Amino acid sequence: MSKILVLGGTGWLGRTLCEQALVSGHEVHALARGSHEFAVGAEPIIADRTHPDAYALASALRWDLIVELTSEPQQAREALGALATTATHWVNVSSCSVYAEQSVPGADEDAGVLDPLPPEAPAADYDYGRAKSYGERITMNSTGARALVVRPGLIGGPGDTSGRSTYWPLRFSESRSPVLVPEDRGNEHSVQVIDVRDLAAFILDAGLAGHHGYVNAVGEQTTLTQALQLAKAAGGLAQNHQVVPYNLARLEEDGVNPWAGSKSLPLVLPPGEEYAGFARRADSRSLQMGLERRGLDRTFADIVQAGSAGGAGTLKSGLSPVEEAGLIAACAGGATPWIATAQLTAVDENGQDGKVPLST
Repeated sequence: MSKILVLGGTGWLGRTLCEQALVSGHEVHALARGSHEFAVGAEPIIADRTHPDAYALASALRWDLIVELTSEPQQAREALGALATTATHWVNVSSCSVYAEQSVPGADEDAGVLDPLPPEAPAADYDYGRAKSYGERITMNSTGARALVVRPGLIGGPGDTSGRSTYWPLRFSESRSPVLVPEDRGNEHSVQVIDVRDLAAFILDAGLAGHHGYVNAVGEQTTLTQALQLAKAAGGLAQNHQVVPYNLARLEEDGVNPWAGSKSLPLVLPPGEEYAGFARRADSRSLQMGLERRGLDRTFADIVQAGSAGGAGTLKSGLSPVEEAGLIAACAGGATPWIATAQLTAVDENGQDGKVPLST
């Protein structure tokens, strides 16, 4: 049994980490403000990380593993200052958003990263990728060979509050038809969704095993259309739905956001070559470290089983029923059976279209 501290253990990934560690028989502590529920069985350390004494209780103990989840540079620096010497192993959960270029398919962990955002930077200058880059740098400077920096791609699965991984399977689980579906005949859009449960298991296993350095933790690459087909199958109403193919060249004209957010087509990357490598990150290093990934079909099936109280139209990402109906009415040709769009085949991870930042 190992003694594990999760810094920020009440969010989606944090709770999943705590729950999995507890199932594996570890002693788990979670440090958070307490504004959300702690995992049942985890020892709570209630502390506001903006206060100077936030780590007083945790620093008095010895830890086999500390997992840091923050995207706030000051929190990353102060936690390391207080706790780095108390931990045998340290995992900083970063993001593929740290990469300076997202245009090169197959780029690995040696690719350049964004300039770190220092804690002293004005709030107006906050940038998620640069903030995570700072967390990486201070972690390596403080812990060296004891640290592993994990860079997830798009995290998905049941409980995804962003709606990015949940919109399509939930939309196809509804009887409402037809469904507006993005058309990608050239397979230009890629998808790499890593299930939150697989990511949590990897963080714990790789961290406790003493792996160090930098590693991408991304899902298996597929195409956008393949992902949509899997979502449709998971919805369970494959024979009942018609779909209307949506020409992605219309996005700006119709005021539809790519990727995420309100009035969006989730998982669709912004146009242009800038994001050609966004969901095509190298994954060989994580597989060598033991990452095990369930298929996207299983992730989508579990999302449907978990359901959503208000349906797909109430998620943070996607289209409301009114928005979808309006776009369908504007599409020439009307509803088209799914089989007629079977030749469309490809999806992602995170970015900035000027309205919705692409982030993991």
